[in-house]
Amino acid sequence: MSGLAVVNDNNFSKEVLESNIPVLIDFWAEWCAPCRLIAPLVEEIANEYAGRVKVAKLDVDNNPNTSMNYGIRSIPTLLIFKDGKPYETIIGAVPKKHILDKLLPLL
Repeated sequence: MSGLAVVNDNNFSKEVLESNIPVLIDFWAEWCAPCRLIAPLVEEIANEYAGRVKVAKLDVDNNPNTSMNYGIRSIPTLLIFKDGKPYETIIGAVPKKHILDKLLPLL
């Protein structure tokens, strides 16, 4: 996970809400097959847009408070934050283009 930040209940506010650039956060779990399916796409985005967007992963099993606060009921769920607020929600294993269509207007 080279260009990815690992976010948890303890550092979510600092890493995501206080970020000065947009944040794409992947809510996932180890046992989730669709999560593993989109993981390479999320990592590609992290590397391709480094410095313009922060890309992070949050394991829902180990971080229930943040998952509950944002109503995560299905994984994978990608949330895009800008200026400390969630702007876009993407649920499920979707193509990279779909993610970029939601992300790029916020950069």
